[in-house]
Amino acid sequence: MAKNTEVSEAQSKFHVGDEVSFKIEKQTFTGFVDKSYTNSFLITFESDDPEIIDKYHKKVVINNRHLKMIKAAPQPEVEDEDDNETKSPKAKKSSKK
Repeated sequence: MAKNTEVSEAQSKFHVGDEVSFKIEKQTFTGFVDKSYTNSFLITFESDDPEIIDKYHKKVVINNRHLKMIKAAPQPEVEDEDDNETKSPKAKKSSKK
């Protein structure tokens, strides 16, 4: 079966590097998006609570519906595909022996 690789509308709001807030165990935390999954994100966060640190090891996967944007990370500019083909230098194989 083929994997669903389409990005949902809720998923497209967040990108790697964005600062977000979320709740775990009735506490609110802030963290940064490390990786994007189909319906959730891997978030790295800091906590002073030793139990939270021991349980989550400063990383947690949170459903995208439970995240709130704090600050968006800067996004690189996307170039046209036509420009990439003409500008990107491709290494040519040399026939040195």
